[in-house]
Amino acid sequence: MAQFFKPQPKTPTRITLEVQVDSLDLHGVGVGRHQGKALFIDGAMPGERVKVRLEDDKKKQHAQAQLISVLTPSAQRQEPFCPHYAECGGCSTQHLPAEMQLTCKVSGVQQLFRRLAEAEIGEPQACITGPAQGYRRVCRLAIKYDKKARLARFGFRRRQSHELVEIAACPVLEPALSALITPLRALCNRLKSFRDLGHIELCAAEGSTVLLLRHNGHPPEGDLALLRDFAQQHALQAYLQTDGAPQPLTNAQEPPCYVIDGQQIDFLPGDFLQVNRTINEQMVATVLEWLAPTSDDKVLDLFCGLGNFTLPLGRRAGEVVGIEGVLEMVQRARKNAAANGVARARFFQCNLDEPFHDMPWAREPFSLVLLDPARPGAAAVMPHLIRLAPKRLVYVSCNPVTAARDCKLLFSAGYQLVRWSLFDMFPQTGHVETILLFQRA
Repeated sequence: MAQFFKPQPKTPTRITLEVQVDSLDLHGVGVGRHQGKALFIDGAMPGERVKVRLEDDKKKQHAQAQLISVLTPSAQRQEPFCPHYAECGGCSTQHLPAEMQLTCKVSGVQQLFRRLAEAEIGEPQACITGPAQGYRRVCRLAIKYDKKARLARFGFRRRQSHELVEIAACPVLEPALSALITPLRALCNRLKSFRDLGHIELCAAEGSTVLLLRHNGHPPEGDLALLRDFAQQHALQAYLQTDGAPQPLTNAQEPPCYVIDGQQIDFLPGDFLQVNRTINEQMVATVLEWLAPTSDDKVLDLFCGLGNFTLPLGRRAGEVVGIEGVLEMVQRARKNAAANGVARARFFQCNLDEPFHDMPWAREPFSLVLLDPARPGAAAVMPHLIRLAPKRLVYVSCNPVTAARDCKLLFSAGYQLVRWSLFDMFPQTGHVETILLFQRA
């Protein structure tokens, strides 16, 4: 039989360069240039000369480069406060001074609106900040079974990777959560079913700490006993999730809650919560001030979740209608409204990415609108809001790219941007939260 030589694919040669870093993008990533092409270099700072390796050079105008070493460091470079910073994917800007982190976020939002919305939005009314460490009240810890070592690895995902970085503590978590990491690792490796562990979610609730263990099988009774003992020892509200909704591991357990605007909002593990309680309180206060609802106003709150904004609005407006895509959260929002005596709040389940114009609430008039979409934005909602023509509209955004895209339609419809503010919900990262107030011309 004739045999033919089949050449093996060549491993691409990665080019190493020395680059001068000129600026930062929205996410705090250093930007330099090589042969007229912009290079994005994570971990580099303006004014630095760095050695990099090209990682993705397929685009004509820009490329990704991996930082190898800093040849000439900036005098402003900060020593990261976390020993896992070089590997962990949680934080990306600990090497930048706090003021520089805010500056690049502000300029990044302005540039995105200039490019995507064709609008000059000016300076923010305020840049709202909170603690730089110990601010996260929610986290997800990854668990990976190591076949070779026959144990469960425990920590966060590596940067731009599915690999796991084992950690002993996390300084950006609220201290009560960080203190659980080491004992949780020991607990997981005592469980007989440790090969079937999914991940662990932790949340600092009002007066308690909540633990949710996601499990890919059905833990034996011995494991359940260990989990209950651990929960009792550490005063946790513990939940287990296998193939259904989270189930409490202890009897007569009240649902966890948090307090906003003097109202108690009950939730269950897995529900969406704003991760930074300090910034969330200031965001709610800003929304109330900017929308300024009175008893004559009827407010539409889109992507309302558990009622984080809806319930405070419901105490001031004539009526508020909250719309949320997750039915279970809608049901809990209704219970929260009843428990807090907010009789003027109604809630409906609706997927706002699909046609909703035949829904009864969509045919109602509203004088004020609040929307707080997830990162994909609210493209399907914007045409309806323009037809609705509220007198004031507040857009709460966790992604300025989609916010700029969506708000372009508001500008085109004659709405004016009255003011905007930046909220540093996620210090030490490139993520940013903004609130924008629009008024009908």
